[in-house]
Amino acid sequence: MTSLSFKNRIALNYIVGTGLLVLAVFSAIYFIVKLTVYNHIDENLNIEIQDHLKELKTEKGVVIFMDAEEWEEREHNSVDVNPIFVQFLDLNKQIIEKSPNLKNEKLVFHQSKEHFHPFDTKLLGNKIRQIQVPLHVESKKVGYLIIAMSLSDSSKVLDNLMDTLLITFPIILLILFFLARFYAGRSIKPINNIIQTSKVITKDNLKARIPLPKTRDELFTLSKTINNLLNRIEDAIEREKQFTSDASHELRTPLTVIKGTLEVLIRKPRDNKEYEEKINYCINEVDHLNSLVDQLLMMARFENQKQNILKENVYLNAVILDVLKLNTEKIKSGGINVILDAPEEFYIYSDNYLTVTILRNIISNAVKYSKPDSEVRISLSRENQKIICNILDHGIGIAKKDLESILNPFFRSDSLNHSEIKGTGLGLFIVKRMTDLLKIKFKIESEIGVGTKVLLVFDEYDNSLK
Repeated sequence: MTSLSFKNRIALNYIVGTGLLVLAVFSAIYFIVKLTVYNHIDENLNIEIQDHLKELKTEKGVVIFMDAEEWEEREHNSVDVNPIFVQFLDLNKQIIEKSPNLKNEKLVFHQSKEHFHPFDTKLLGNKIRQIQVPLHVESKKVGYLIIAMSLSDSSKVLDNLMDTLLITFPIILLILFFLARFYAGRSIKPINNIIQTSKVITKDNLKARIPLPKTRDELFTLSKTINNLLNRIEDAIEREKQFTSDASHELRTPLTVIKGTLEVLIRKPRDNKEYEEKINYCINEVDHLNSLVDQLLMMARFENQKQNILKENVYLNAVILDVLKLNTEKIKSGGINVILDAPEEFYIYSDNYLTVTILRNIISNAVKYSKPDSEVRISLSRENQKIICNILDHGIGIAKKDLESILNPFFRSDSLNHSEIKGTGLGLFIVKRMTDLLKIKFKIESEIGVGTKVLLVFDEYDNSLK
């Protein structure tokens, strides 16, 4: 069974069910025909019984069972067509009279059979239908009457019907099997397309797709689902290739700068001030490299869904103050005025580590890209059991065409040439990834030369959980 093809298994399962149904129908036909034939014969036997009972009479105290002319009728005298056998017995079961067509044979009285109930027996090896009844004359029992009819013609009809059904049954099953196999083959054609498509798909060839069936059935849904899966796999592999390429480039750049700087230093002796300047420059590049590696690891961890989210009560005011403290040096060096507008204490229900990471990336960007002596405003408010956080800077801004792209890894807007501002192009991508995981609404608006506004909408902490 397991070695059969899917098409043949469908046809076989179909034929088993259909075969049982056909067998039931054929059996019903046979038994209905048999019942009809026997009912007809039994009716004739009962008519004969009634007719013969009426012919009983007495003459001079002697019971006369049948006129001589009656015995001369063809059905009593011949066995050619529908022979009717008649036999009279006395109370001792001895034959008194019998129809001429019995000749030297006799009908056997069956003691175990009920009166007036037809039953099958045999005469000279041939099947007959027999009925036996008691005879009464003037309420006095005088003997028994046995009437039988040949079943030869009926048996031939039933035997022919049985033979016809037995021959037809396997032929019908065979025809149905090939029909079922043909239509099953057509029905599972999309499966064959899936198999063929799967064979040509490799890691270097993900463009092949399964042709969709014309009928929108389960196979259409299966084919469409697999095509969608292939689309996602292709996108994931393309993102992985792009990530690997971009990560290699981003890691190689600071390493190349550090190597070049050190090679310049060892070419000839230099004074301490120049050594100190170049070493500090290399230290800054190493810091940038460390930051890049940390963000790459964080991004890989989230891409693999290994980050466990632990939601708890988070004091948002304190988180923002801690992030500002981390950026104190940049704030002071740029003469930036940071304003925190938080009229009350705000608690949110979220993951503390991820919330800190989100705010650190956004606030660091606001400080890093702000113009000297400008203002960064952070405001908190409550609305419909949500905590609204707005972070507004008056920095260099982002071009409208780049607003969607900046959420992709390693992308940095080139609207303005600010190569002196170090960055990895991963900050906002990580923010978007984390806000999606935490189901935090994240929106960014910006305009070149005007500044950038970031909107975050958090779930408020439920006091009943305290």
